[in-house]
Amino acid sequence: MNAIRNGQPINSFFRQLTDARMEVTGGQMRLMDDRFYLVGGQRFIGRYNPQGPTFGPGFIQEYSNSIRRFAIDDDGVGLGISDYWTVVDTVNLHRRDYNMLPQIFPDGSEGLTVFSGVFQYAADVPWLNTVDIVGTSYTVVPDFEQLLNQYHSAHATAIDAGTNTMYSLFFGGIGRYYFNGNQLMDDPSVPFVSTISLVTRDATGAMEETAIGDMPALLGASAEFIPWPATPQYSNGILRLDQFSGDTVVAGHIVGGIQSSAPNIFFINTGTQSDATPRVFKVLLVEPSSTGVHANESPTATMSFVRESDQLRVQLSALTPGATSLRLIDTTGRALRIVVDALLPGGDRSYSIPLAGLAPGAYVVELRNGGRQVSQRFIR
Repeated sequence: MNAIRNGQPINSFFRQLTDARMEVTGGQMRLMDDRFYLVGGQRFIGRYNPQGPTFGPGFIQEYSNSIRRFAIDDDGVGLGISDYWTVVDTVNLHRRDYNMLPQIFPDGSEGLTVFSGVFQYAADVPWLNTVDIVGTSYTVVPDFEQLLNQYHSAHATAIDAGTNTMYSLFFGGIGRYYFNGNQLMDDPSVPFVSTISLVTRDATGAMEETAIGDMPALLGASAEFIPWPATPQYSNGILRLDQFSGDTVVAGHIVGGIQSSAPNIFFINTGTQSDATPRVFKVLLVEPSSTGVHANESPTATMSFVRESDQLRVQLSALTPGATSLRLIDTTGRALRIVVDALLPGGDRSYSIPLAGLAPGAYVVELRNGGRQVSQRFIR
């Protein structure tokens, strides 16, 4: 860093080796317990074009479908790869251009979560499920699908040790689903989006996804979030919310990535529709009570549900007194069941949503209460 600051050569600070097992693009790599985890991605040879590998000169594209775990040995002169281990899963690890975030799971173990990514076998659309990795074990997360921010984007993680709650933040990027006002839109062409979303994992392991804001433009794809060194955090970059002080904390900075001029540019791109952004964004975490709009931004109500035969049993907790609606909608935002739409007192409530007569497919349970909107997806 001093050499860069002083305009001096930097070549002497870098060493490298070549190994075919590292021939991966579009994967993610993290260091955990002195071992590197290289997950997903593809071996790509040629020049990319959106029409596919057989168009024009074409290209070679081979998904790794794997987790590759290894150590890097360094004797001060040369580098080597040791303790190499790999597992292949052509179904659950067939993804690239995704986000992989460090996590602390409810039992206290450290691991990684692989979030969505592309592409499914049956169609060129993102995966919706997520995969947890701990050591040499991995598990597909049950009963959760990530609808928002499905490509690699700037992302951050934080934990509240007091409540054992894990937070994963995603800033903009590319995704199949996005909100137009209060309506969840489904665009299978997978456009650039400005959505900022939050995935919360509570102490029981239950996960919930919410849209919490927007980037100032179609930004965030292929960007990186760099935690601010002075902010309390673990060595893996997870921010420690319980150690924050003051009502405003510098979380870090978003650097680089793509800025697009429109949501869908892939098949009309002449080279001028998108650029590498030259901007750096400082990310601040602000205590809701210190803002002038906390009534709309400090959520308290939560929603969970379980499947019981041909119905959903929905539990609403910590409702704010006032206008409350609970609806079953399809992925275009069309209301199929209006369970409640009324002024309700605060507290906890339970409802049953009948599923009889619904065609197989994806549906969303939507709660609106106290200025907050929470949506959870399930498969019929």
